[in-house]
Amino acid sequence: MNDAAPASRRVRVRAPELIGKGGWLNTGGKQLNLSDLRGSIAILDFWTFCCINCLHVLDELRELEEKHRDTVVIVGVHSPKFVHEAEHQAVVDAVERYGVHHPVLDDPELATWKQYAVRAWPTLTVIDPEGYIVAQHSGEGHAHALEALVTELEEEHAAKGTLRRGDGPYVPPEPVATHLRFPGKALRLPSGNLLVSDSTRHQLVEVAPDTETVLRRIGEPGDFNEPQGLALLPDGKVVVADTVNHRLRSFDPDSGALETVAGTGKQWWQGSATSGPALEVDLSSPWDVAWWDGKVWIAMAGVHQLWTYDPRDGTVRVAAGTTNEGLVDGPADEAWFAQPSGLAAAGDRLWVADSETSALRWVERNAGDGYAVRTAVGTGLFDFGHRDGPAEQALLQHPLGVTALPDGSVAVSDTYNHALRRFDPASGEVTTLATDLREPSGAVLDGDEVVVVESARHRLTRLRLPEEAVRVEAAAHRTQRPATEVAPGALRLDVVFTAPTGQKLDLRYGPSTRLLVSSTPPELLLEGEGKGTDLFRDLVLNAEVAEGVLHVSAMAASCDDDPDNEFPACHVHQQDWGVPVRLTGDGDTRLALVLAGMDA
Repeated sequence: MNDAAPASRRVRVRAPELIGKGGWLNTGGKQLNLSDLRGSIAILDFWTFCCINCLHVLDELRELEEKHRDTVVIVGVHSPKFVHEAEHQAVVDAVERYGVHHPVLDDPELATWKQYAVRAWPTLTVIDPEGYIVAQHSGEGHAHALEALVTELEEEHAAKGTLRRGDGPYVPPEPVATHLRFPGKALRLPSGNLLVSDSTRHQLVEVAPDTETVLRRIGEPGDFNEPQGLALLPDGKVVVADTVNHRLRSFDPDSGALETVAGTGKQWWQGSATSGPALEVDLSSPWDVAWWDGKVWIAMAGVHQLWTYDPRDGTVRVAAGTTNEGLVDGPADEAWFAQPSGLAAAGDRLWVADSETSALRWVERNAGDGYAVRTAVGTGLFDFGHRDGPAEQALLQHPLGVTALPDGSVAVSDTYNHALRRFDPASGEVTTLATDLREPSGAVLDGDEVVVVESARHRLTRLRLPEEAVRVEAAAHRTQRPATEVAPGALRLDVVFTAPTGQKLDLRYGPSTRLLVSSTPPELLLEGEGKGTDLFRDLVLNAEVAEGVLHVSAMAASCDDDPDNEFPACHVHQQDWGVPVRLTGDGDTRLALVLAGMDA
C-alpha cells in the first residue's frame, strides 16, 4: 500500500477504551475515559521509557502538540518492556525526567497495548473526534505525516460540526526543589571536585567532594538539552554528550568556555553521512563519551553504534555497529548493539554498557588495524534479571553505566536493578557490590571510593568499595509480550506503508524502501532472511522450532508530490520490530506490520 488515502475512503475502526492498572498521570488526579477525548483529535503514543526511539518521538511530537494545542490531545500510553518499567513510581519519574507535557496512562499489564494490537515501541495511533482509529504509525519520522493528517481531520470535522476546540486535560505536576534533578553522569575533575550532568535541568553542575555543595552551574537556556556523558581530555577540557541536541560540546573548567565540537544539531537518519568534518555530520542521541585509543569514543544510542571524534583533525566517523539493533559480536563493522549508553576505557579495552540487551560488552583492537566487539555478560534483547555467578549465566537489567576499577575489574551501574554490579575478567564472575541505589546511571572512581549517580534520587552517593560482595536472591525475566501465533512453513510478511497526503515514494534514485529480516534463534527462518528493497517478503518458518522472535527493520522515504519542484522535501520513516512468534498448526499465514497507515 503506497498511495495516500483521502478522507472519503479512509479506513476507520472504532477505538477501544483506554485501560491501565497504574492510572493516569498529568491529569490533576482525574481518571480519563475515551469519551473525555471526544471532539478532539487524539494521538496515542505507545512508549516505554527505556526506548531511545520512543524518546525521539516525544521530541518529534512537541511542535505538533504546541501548534494544535486546542484541537489535539496527545496521550502517552506507557507500556513497559522491563520489570522495573512496570513500577508506577518509575513511570512518574520518567514523565518528569523526559519533559512529557501531556496525559499519560500507566499500563503495566499491557492491557491497552493488546486492545490496540500494538507490536512495537514506539507506535502512534490517531483517533478522530468521533472516536474512530484512522491511522497507525510505527517508529520514527512521522511528524510530517501527522501534521498533514491532523490538518485534514481539523477541516473535515470542523465542517461536520464534530470538532471541539479548547484546552486539553493536561495538568502539570508541582515542581520539586532539589540541587540536582535526574542527573546522568559524573566526572572527577583534576581539582578533586565532581562535574555532574544535571540532565533534566539541562546544565552541568560542579560540586565539592562532599557531593552536596554546589560550586557553580554551567549552561544557559539552550546551551544543553538533557546532557549525559562526560569525558576528560588530555588537554584538561571536558567533552559533553549533549544528547537531545545531537551534539558534542567542549567545556573548559578553567575559563568556563563552551564550544560545539561535533554535530549539526540535527538527528542522523539513514542515508546521512557517517564520517567527515565533525561540525558537518549529524549525530543521534550521543549518550556517553570516553577517551580511548587516542580519540573520543561516542556511545551513539540513537542508532545503536559507536562513533569516534578525533580532536586533532576535527572529524567524526562510525567505529562499530551497523544500526541494526541486537547483540552480535565480531568485527566492529559487523557487530550489532542495542542502545549503548555507558563507556569506560581500561587499557586495551573499551567497556560498553549495552542497555537494551542488558549486556556488558567490550571493544578491542584486532591483530590488524581494525577493532572487534566481544560480550562479557548478556544474551540478547529479551532476557534480563539480577543473577550473579559465572558471566555466561549472569543477568543485568538495562545498565546505563560502566566504570573501570583499579584491580582490572569493572563496576556496572545496573540501572533497573537499582544496583552496582562487578565483573572480574580474570575469574569470569559477576557479583553485586551494592543494592538500594535508585536507578544508578553512572559512577566515578575517587580514590578507594566510588561515587554513584543515583539518578532517580537526584543525588550522588559515595560508597567505599566493599571487600565482599552482597548476596542477592537471583531473578530472571523475559520481556512479556503476547506471542503472535503463526503457522509453520510459508509466512507472508507485509510491511504496510501509506505515503502521507501530498507525498509519494521517492523513486528518483532507485528504490526508496528497505527491508531487513532475521530471527532468534537463527534456525527459526529457513528462507527469507536478509536485505531487500520490497516491503514484503515470503518467509519459510522451521516447524521444528516452537517459538522465537522475528526481527524486522523497515525504512521508507517519501517526498512531496510536486512535479514542478526539482528538489521536493523528503521524509524518512523507519522502525525496528522484534515480534515474538509461536508456531501452531492453525496459526496465521500472514504477518502484517504497519509502518504508516492502516492494514485494510
